[in-house]
Amino acid sequence: MTSAELIPAAVLQRKAVVYVRQSTQSQVMANLEGQRRQYDLVDVARQRGFVDVEVIDDDLGRSASGTVARPGFDRLVAWLCAGKVGAVVCFDASRLARNGRDWHHLLELCGLVEARVIDLEGIYNPCRPNDRLLLGMKGSISEFELGVLRSRMVDAARSKAGRGELRISVPFGYIWHREAGLGLDPDLRLQEVIRLIFARFCELGSARQVLLSMKADQIHFPRPSDEGRMTSFNWMPIRYRNVIAILKNPFYAGVYVYGKSEKRTSIVEGRARRSYGHGKPFGTWDVMIKDHHEGYIGWADYERNQMQLGLNNYGRAGGVKSGRGGRALLSGIMSCGRCGRRLSVAYTGNPQSRPVYRCDKPNLMMGLPRCMTFGGPRVDAAITRELLRAVEPMAIEAAFEAERMHRDQQDDQRRMLDMDIQQARYEASLAERRYAACDPDNRLIAAQLEKNWEAALRRVQDLDGRQPAATLSDIKVDPGAFTNLADNLSAAWNTPGVTMRARQQLLRTLITDIIVDVDNEARDVVLTIHWRGGQHSELRVRKPRAGEHGCATTEDALAVMRSMAGRWSDEHIAASLNRMGLPTGQGKTWTAHRVSSVRRVRAIHAYRSAEKDGEWLTMTEAAKLSGLTNHAIRRLIKTGVLPAVQVVRGAPYQIRAADLASEATKTAMARKGRPCRVADAVTLPMFTDT
Repeated sequence: MTSAELIPAAVLQRKAVVYVRQSTQSQVMANLEGQRRQYDLVDVARQRGFVDVEVIDDDLGRSASGTVARPGFDRLVAWLCAGKVGAVVCFDASRLARNGRDWHHLLELCGLVEARVIDLEGIYNPCRPNDRLLLGMKGSISEFELGVLRSRMVDAARSKAGRGELRISVPFGYIWHREAGLGLDPDLRLQEVIRLIFARFCELGSARQVLLSMKADQIHFPRPSDEGRMTSFNWMPIRYRNVIAILKNPFYAGVYVYGKSEKRTSIVEGRARRSYGHGKPFGTWDVMIKDHHEGYIGWADYERNQMQLGLNNYGRAGGVKSGRGGRALLSGIMSCGRCGRRLSVAYTGNPQSRPVYRCDKPNLMMGLPRCMTFGGPRVDAAITRELLRAVEPMAIEAAFEAERMHRDQQDDQRRMLDMDIQQARYEASLAERRYAACDPDNRLIAAQLEKNWEAALRRVQDLDGRQPAATLSDIKVDPGAFTNLADNLSAAWNTPGVTMRARQQLLRTLITDIIVDVDNEARDVVLTIHWRGGQHSELRVRKPRAGEHGCATTEDALAVMRSMAGRWSDEHIAASLNRMGLPTGQGKTWTAHRVSSVRRVRAIHAYRSAEKDGEWLTMTEAAKLSGLTNHAIRRLIKTGVLPAVQVVRGAPYQIRAADLASEATKTAMARKGRPCRVADAVTLPMFTDT
């Protein structure tokens, strides 16, 4: 049968569409012969009698499995519906569709408009049952062939991955060698950056803090400059996704992982759409081979990092969050002793500066009463005292360890800076050689090379300016010079330069967890401290009553005030409290007005001079009555000649009037020009009075 007999003249007047498609971009770039053969179908269409021939090649690099949008195929269907197409020319059925839905929909439309389907083997009329049956079989074979090829490739890849030999894409810091296989990237600068990220996370416990610390040190991270082929890089400022990707990737722990992510299919606008890169939970990976290659960290370190990241995100049970700063020392480390949940922190006052710990999850989630609520300052102060008491025996060793860690951090920074300078100098020399190899007369190229050389030189100059002016000295410090360091722990803890985040990190190095309960009968907050190493201790902190503020006068100051009131004036009481180092409830020094205010509130009887009956005298009154100076009276008291009492140590002396009028006191006061000695009947004097 000739072409004229197979294709009517009315159909030949329409256009013939040559559909060209290849499945992947690699086929488009490499399989040029197959692409050329599809374009040659234009001549086949003209041989069949078509004059108007149009090529649709919009779907080059797109799969025909039905999960990828194909704008070229959609345009072909639209032309068929409009009745403009007389024949669809394709290389074979697999080029048009690899799924039954698209293939049979295309045949249905061709049958409705009496369009023909042409391939290298012949001309098919979908209106005829035999041709329709043959085309349906070809479409089914094409779909089945795709499934067989895909299954064969996936099974082969999984089998090879099960032995750890499949060369999958590896992260930064690793490279596939031609003979040796998988190994560390030979770039030492890249290795040091990755190791520094793990070291900083072990120290800080937070991925964001790792990012901020590396930003402050101006440390860069490589970024591919060759469209993901991972063969050349540009060193750019580090980003958060670089840090989190390294911390979460098990490849850095020496583990070979395959099948860590999965694909998902959804129906969008009546078509299947497939998305990739959805992570699977740990333990559901297809292949997981430990100790497969050299790792930057161990598997135990990797598991600990994942646990810490999970705690930072969700506050899971079994650990505590890293210190995040704020005004609450115990934020994220305390658990409710009744329901086991983490205590949250709220801030009250004006401004919002006073922390309050509370367990309100049952109230928020189920409408139940809160487990507990208590103020934070007293609890924070009590835990601080316990922490300093535990650290005090190791204060000197801790100081030397802190100095060693500081020096190690400086060494890391200096080493990274040296590598940056070495890389920058290499790039500058490379730019110089490129400029020297260029023809100076070719200004279009020489100008750009000169600009690149100048940029490389400026980077070398900037890095040289970041070098420290002087190196650290290796002076050996005598440990005996820090013998009083343990006495200054409290002052160092309360130094304004110490941030709350630093205090929280120090707290977490010694304390694992704190279980909290409230004893309502005794009005105590019961703290069970779990120290690192397995030790436990219990601490009770008094919980203030409703309306009781935290600026109350201490009991020691009130005891002194009760003892001195009625005998001494408010001025004497204030001076005695100041000498004893007992501040007010607000941490201020005492004045007569403040003593008077506290006495009125506490109902302490005041001092009134009219009530004095002369039985007791002050030192000033005794000196005035005897005609001596205050210094002479104090000397008599120190030598024991004149009896005197003090309410508390540091308070003014009280002298009984009868003791001042005694014979021994009068005899001592009568002596002039010689030391005042106590008369003793047993001891013979060296010098007689005669």
